[in-house]
Amino acid sequence: MNFASDNWAGASPRIIDALARGAGGIAPAYGNDDLTRELKARLSALFGRDVGLLFAATGTAANSLALSSLSPSYGAIYAHQDAHIVGDEAGAPEFFTHGARLMPLAGPAGKLTPEALEAAVARGSGSGSPIPRPAALSISQATESGTVYREAEISALTAIAKARGLKVHMDGARFANAVAFLEKADRGARLADITWKAGVDALSLGLTKNGALMAEAVVLFEADKAAEIEWLRKRSGHVVSKAWPIAAQFLAMLENDHWLELARHANAMAVALSEGLVASGHALGFPTEANEVFAVLPKALIARLRQEGAKLYEWPAATLSESERPGTDADLVRLVASFATKEGEVERFLEIVRG
Repeated sequence: MNFASDNWAGASPRIIDALARGAGGIAPAYGNDDLTRELKARLSALFGRDVGLLFAATGTAANSLALSSLSPSYGAIYAHQDAHIVGDEAGAPEFFTHGARLMPLAGPAGKLTPEALEAAVARGSGSGSPIPRPAALSISQATESGTVYREAEISALTAIAKARGLKVHMDGARFANAVAFLEKADRGARLADITWKAGVDALSLGLTKNGALMAEAVVLFEADKAAEIEWLRKRSGHVVSKAWPIAAQFLAMLENDHWLELARHANAMAVALSEGLVASGHALGFPTEANEVFAVLPKALIARLRQEGAKLYEWPAATLSESERPGTDADLVRLVASFATKEGEVERFLEIVRG
C-alpha cells in the first residue's frame, strides 16, 4: 500500500526495453543523436508547431532553466503559494535566474485566480514600484493539490499575463495525469489548446513520475529560444552528455500513447481511493482530479494504516481554507497513486479504513 509518492514507483517495462535496445549502440553525444532528433520531430507534430527541446536531469532543473529563459534577474515570477517552485525547490529558480523573485499568490485548491494575478501584477507595474518588474507567470499542471486547470482557466490567466508583457511557464511534472483527466472532463485535451494556443511559452514536461526512470525536458514553443537557453543549461551544469537514454524513454512513452495509458491507470486508482474514503465518511481536502488524493483522517486511523504497512504523508493543513482544517484529533493526508498501483492495494487500504 505505497501511496507516499509516484516518485517511489519503478519504471514501465517498455522503458526498460527501450533502454536495453539502445544500450549496445554508438550514438553522438550532447543531443546530436538520431533518437533526440526523432523525439523533437514527434513533439513538434504532437503539439502542432515546431518546438525547441532540451533535456534536464531533474524536474527542478527543468523548471529553473525554463524560467531563467523567461525572466531577467530583476524580474518577478508569479506562482501559487503551494507551487513546487515556491515550496520545494530551495530557491532554485531564483538561483538560476540570478535573482528573479518568486511572488507567491493564494488561490483555492492549488489554483491561481485571475483576480489575484491581476492585482499582484498591477502592484508591481508602476514606475515607482519597489517590487521587481513583473516578468513571468508559472502554472502547475496538475497542481500541488491534485487539481487540474481547464483550458478556459489557463487562457484567463495567460490573457492577463500577456496583457502585462509576462511570459508563461507551465510546470508539467504531472502533465500526463492532467491530460488524462481532461480527456474526460474537458471533452478531450488537444495538447496545443492547453499549452501554446492558450498562451504558454515554455513547458517543463516530466515523465519520471509517470513510469520513466529519469526523463525531464523543457519544451519551448518558440523554437529559437532553445539556442539561448542552451547556454544557460551549459553554464548550470545540466547538459546531459548521453542524451539518447532520455530520448528513448520519451519515445517509448509516446508510442501508442503509453504515457497516457499509465496516467489513466494512476488517475483511476486515485479515484477509487477517494470514492472509498468518502463512502466511509471521510472528507476530501480537494477534488480528486489527477493521481493525488487529499483526505482528512483521524490520527488513530493514520497510525493504524501505517502499522498495517501503508505509506502516506501528512500534508500541511494550511493548504485548506480555515473552515475545512481538521481538529487536533485528525490530519490532512496525501495519497498518491502511480502507474504501478494495484487494485489490491487500494482495496486493502479501504478495508483498513472501514475497520
